[in-house]
Amino acid sequence: MTASDLVQLLLYLVLLVVLAVPMGRYMFKVFTGERTLLDRALLPMEKLAYRLAGIDAQKEMGWREYAFTLLIFNLLGIVFVFLLQLLQGYLPFNPQHFGAVKPDRALNTAVSFVTNTNWQSYGGESTMSYLTQMAALTVQNFLSAATGIAVGGKCWLLFENTCSHC
Repeated sequence: MTASDLVQLLLYLVLLVVLAVPMGRYMFKVFTGERTLLDRALLPMEKLAYRLAGIDAQKEMGWREYAFTLLIFNLLGIVFVFLLQLLQGYLPFNPQHFGAVKPDRALNTAVSFVTNTNWQSYGGESTMSYLTQMAALTVQNFLSAATGIAVGGKCWLLFENTCSHC
């Protein structure tokens, strides 16, 4: 490990420790519906996204609707990642001219990235085009973690509401 690597690691760890408490407080406020410093900037974008998607933000979802919506969202992610792998030979950002990924491997990879296991049974740079890596795999890396946070937040709120009535 070079001195530059060590400095970079230490800076990362310091930044992680410094931001842990403020980010935790921010996420707590978001999940409990309290106002945050970012509301002024983010609420207009959130309202626009809700309007474009036809979502009524005031309507509460029951657990069945929430679970169904979550399953459909993840199923669409699997289909998108699967199709992008099968069609990558015909799509742009493929300077190496990679062909389609075999269907069984494409399905395995799609399910793996959507479920946040990210298990790879292939050589990334020798199998996936740039478009597949950035539009499918990288996006799913974010979405699978965001889905986990959303489910965790919802479970925490359900637990809190259930326990407050005990």
